[in-house]
Amino acid sequence: MSEERPSLPPVRLNSEAELARDALAAPLFVRAVRLARWAGPDTRVGAGGELVEAQLPAAAEHLGLPADDGAAYASEAWRLAVDTGLLDVTDPEEEDAEGTVAAGENLGLLTGGSPQDVLSIWLDGLDAVHADATAPVLDDFTDLVGEDGSIDFDALDWDPEAEAEFLDGVLGNLYLLTLADNGAGEGPVPLPALAASMIVPDDMGEPTDDILEQVSEAMMRLDDQFRLLEPIGIVEYRPVDEALMVEEGEAPVDAVGGDEDDVTRYGMVKLTPLGLYGVRARMLEAGVDAPAVGDLAGKGADALLDGIAHYPESAARAEVKLWLAGYADGAVSAAAELLAAARGTDEGGPLRRLHCQQALALAGPEAEPAVRAVLGDRELGGLARVWLAERGAADVPAPPEDMIFWLAIDTIAAHLDADGELDELQGLIEGLSAQHSGFFDEVWRVDHPATADVLEAMGRLHSDKKAAKDARKAAFKARSRAGR
Repeated sequence: MSEERPSLPPVRLNSEAELARDALAAPLFVRAVRLARWAGPDTRVGAGGELVEAQLPAAAEHLGLPADDGAAYASEAWRLAVDTGLLDVTDPEEEDAEGTVAAGENLGLLTGGSPQDVLSIWLDGLDAVHADATAPVLDDFTDLVGEDGSIDFDALDWDPEAEAEFLDGVLGNLYLLTLADNGAGEGPVPLPALAASMIVPDDMGEPTDDILEQVSEAMMRLDDQFRLLEPIGIVEYRPVDEALMVEEGEAPVDAVGGDEDDVTRYGMVKLTPLGLYGVRARMLEAGVDAPAVGDLAGKGADALLDGIAHYPESAARAEVKLWLAGYADGAVSAAAELLAAARGTDEGGPLRRLHCQQALALAGPEAEPAVRAVLGDRELGGLARVWLAERGAADVPAPPEDMIFWLAIDTIAAHLDADGELDELQGLIEGLSAQHSGFFDEVWRVDHPATADVLEAMGRLHSDKKAAKDARKAAFKARSRAGR
């Protein structure tokens, strides 16, 4: 491997304008904004900034919420408005008095600010909801509150950091499943599978009853958490069918292995485009390498070629297109910069040149002058001839024999580093070696840093036994020649 690879595949995010519109349409955010605009000088708030109980019915009525549970939803929306700076609450001067409230600076940014401003405010809201989702469920916690107002978490047998880490792990797994197979995993994920991804060890065959019980408990906790997270807009969630509950707070332990037709009754969850953005933002804040298509636009060609080294093909193409579209100096200059960045005898050089060739394919025929300028370059002359030949260009000089062999080694080295499909790699190896009679008698002399490694790989992968043996002999000669 030529360099440390990103821990996650690149995500394709919607534009900031689209994401901001989604944020403004999230149900909980909508209610928070409406309450922030509804609040006035006569609005009464408690010492902790909460809307006093007597005002909750009026707030619920303003939101058009039903009387039975409207107060709870209104209280939740009010807290979000305060947490996101849509409202500014002033604490009372006296202990038993009430505070005052005014429109916050962020309220104006929702209409007068940029999409980035909107998303920044929404992310604050996501953090607040995430904290609520990982808080303990308490019926009566008065005995757990100390004199200073702090909660005795030890008495709860509850670890806030562990709870937050578990939910972030679940969201991270959901993020990965959404990006799986270049987007083929965009459908909803069964809640049992998501819970099991956090509980069941990778090397475990049939889960034990204890593990299944843990999965069931995790499912029910996640059911509560996703119900809280859905209104902020990061997931689409189909809750667990209450008819499946064995008893309150418990799910059947056979949920993990349930029939495929019935698994939807155990809960289904899907990240929204806004959810992809939000989860990625949280991962970046935590120091996780979570690339997005478009991150490399505006950067140098060296950053582009290194950055896309292990991207899936479709993501790499999209990244290159964005890079080329943002290059102000034209196709010739872009091609020249790509070719210059592709040079090098370091371990990552072959893969850079492979991606350079693929990037040049997207640059168009206008890049031809820059490509012709490197025809005499040992490292780039071979790929330049391939590029020109694919476009039917005239007056392409035949490559010298040593360049043919050098390109063959470089091409195989790149595909080995790319970890492509074994059948494709085997076909490439057999095709290149068959193009030249006496290939293994000559190729070991190629002055390429990957010659011996490539020949050893050819010896392992070539389906013809004689050719495989010749490759191994050639690898031995290459290592002897290099003094290793």
